[in-house]
Amino acid sequence: MQDLKLCAQDNRGIHELEAGKDLFGWHEVTQGSVLPSFEGDASNIVHLKAEERNYSDYNSYTATVASWRVKKPVFNIDVCIDCQNCWVWCPDSSIISRDKQMLGIDYDHCKGCEVCVEVCPTNPKSLLMFSEQEELETALSQWPEKKKKEK
Repeated sequence: MQDLKLCAQDNRGIHELEAGKDLFGWHEVTQGSVLPSFEGDASNIVHLKAEERNYSDYNSYTATVASWRVKKPVFNIDVCIDCQNCWVWCPDSSIISRDKQMLGIDYDHCKGCEVCVEVCPTNPKSLLMFSEQEELETALSQWPEKKKKEK
């Protein structure tokens, strides 16, 4: 059974990213402004995994956009072939993968666009969309059976 409480780091998604909450809008940021992605020295940052990096509060890594989503993708490890299509095509980098193995979905940053489901080649798909309120265990229990090819 997959780990349904997969968490990358304690500071991942610690605040809600929405207008009016002490954040500057684009019209308030002057030309030439720099919003640092990391706190402190970042010269060796490429050698650290994402969850080991010290992100600044301006970086979307520490913000959650989960409240925007209506439907969420659910991942079934028993069907996945680790092709990495979902990881390659996800526009929000919400697929958690290590050493070419799909581990789960970062629900703090997933916006529910369904791209991962569309590019999944398995039968049945290893990623399916469910209502945001659906419990992961319930969604997994509703997974369809493999379709047999007609002759």
